[in-house]
This record gives sequence, C-alpha cells and structure tokens, in this order.
Amino acid sequence: MPVRHARSAKTQVPSAKRHNTAATARDSRRARPASRRSNVGQRNSCEPFSPPEDWYEPTGAETDYQIKVQDPGDGFVHVLTPNDVRSRLAEMPAEFLHDLEVVQLSRMTRKKLCFPCYGMQWGSALYLYPVDDSYTETFYDPPQTTFVNEARMYGGRWTQEETTWTLHWSEAAIRDFYLNNILIHELGHLLDERNSTYVDRERYAEWFAIQYGYRGTGGINSRRPNRKVCRRHHSC
Repeated sequence: MPVRHARSAKTQVPSAKRHNTAATARDSRRARPASRRSNVGQRNSCEPFSPPEDWYEPTGAETDYQIKVQDPGDGFVHVLTPNDVRSRLAEMPAEFLHDLEVVQLSRMTRKKLCFPCYGMQWGSALYLYPVDDSYTETFYDPPQTTFVNEARMYGGRWTQEETTWTLHWSEAAIRDFYLNNILIHELGHLLDERNSTYVDRERYAEWFAIQYGYRGTGGINSRRPNRKVCRRHHSC
C-alpha cells in the first residue's frame, strides 16, 4: 500500500475556497484503500505532488454551472450521467448552487489509482470519479466502521474472507450512493465557509449529506426492498 505523507494542499490552490476533501474507497488491482475519506492534499509513493485535478478559476459569474465529462478510462464507468447530476441538483434549494461553477465527471488515471476516491470539491468545482465496471471494491485493511455502515445505508453489501473485505454494489445502489451521498457531500464542502479543519469540514459535509441526501430522499423507508428511492417534491 502506498505510504502517504501528510501535506496540506491549501497552499497549492489560488483561491479563498481552498479546502480539498476526497471520498476515498474504490477498488483497483493496483490500489488498496483502507478508508473512504482523506485529504487530497497529500503525497504518496506513486508520484510527486501535483494538483489533483484540472483547476477551474472561479469567475463569480451568476450563470448556470457547467458539466464536463472525461472518458472514465479502461475498465471504469461513470456512475452518473450529466442529466442525473442536473436533475438531482435541481431538487436542491437554488441558493445552494450559487457558488457552483463546474461539475466534472473525471477520468481514472494511474496517479489517481494511487489515491482512489469517489469525489472531491476544489474551489468552485465538484469532481466525481468513475468506479470499476464490476461495481465491486476490495479492501486489504479493515474499512472504517462509519464507512461500512454508510455503504449499507445505500444498499452496499459487504463480505469478508480472511484479511480481505469486499463491497458489492448493484447498479441501482451505487447510483443512489453517488446521487444522494457523494454528490451532496461534496456540495456540502462547497457551502462550508465556516469550518477550517479537516475534521470539522468532514463532520459538516457528512451531516449535510445525511440531511439533504439520505433523509431528503426518504431515508431508510425509501431504501427497503422493492421500494424505489423517493425524491423531494416528488410523489412515490
């Protein structure tokens, strides 16, 4: 597993909103994630530090956000489509999207496999990452209890064999997870202008995702077997 050395990315980003937060936990044959969330601004043994993504300079213009789509990479798929993203964000209060300028469906690269993640907020942009086209994730260190429970909330199924933990997603479950957890979690980071420490920012984004993602779409009642996920402002 790559050795990671902490290094803040705040000095790398030319913006007042400089906090980088990623959701880490996808499987690859070359990466071995232990937990889902971590600070993007870190070194690893694969590459020297470089900006984690394409940087979009905030313009402050009061225009609709853009969606940029990159090829996901061989063996990977984007969980959401641009229409999925627009439809879900359209359900959020308009003021929540005021500072959002770009949503990028990013490509998986060798460098990113060394620091696997589901999503990230950087400046005025949100980045969503592809997953293995098998919808299966393997962990070689015990996943954090909070992530185990969170994945189960959205329909992820865990199995364990000796020292390996495997997370199995159905297409519907991982789509729900991205729409109502990852996307909303990263939007929470974009809106958080009060907290400055990693722990406090994660705590706020997790609360935001539960409040506006999980509970906002019906909570456990809408995720029981044979029940579709309810959307706010829609009848089920």
